[in-house]
Amino acid sequence: MGSISPWHLLVVFLVVVIVFGSKRLPDTARSLGKSMRILKSETAALKKDGKAADAGEPADAAPQAQRTIQAAPGDTESARPVDEPKRTAQG
Repeated sequence: MGSISPWHLLVVFLVVVIVFGSKRLPDTARSLGKSMRILKSETAALKKDGKAADAGEPADAAPQAQRTIQAAPGDTESARPVDEPKRTAQG
């Protein structure tokens, strides 16, 4: 009674196709993939920054190259540099 059967998944899929339309589904999936890729890269950067702070390395020790959010293969329009906030001596 409480489990999800294949019929339930089929009904959900049909409702999604009806609501969004079959022409918009690839674009929606592509934008969701880009969002997930950005989230993954930002999470990895936060983890890396956290490990560097735990190791006692100063944040201004070495100048770093500007990071770029990578686009999907073949997509040249959505890659963009990430603006990092400038750190001051006060915090």
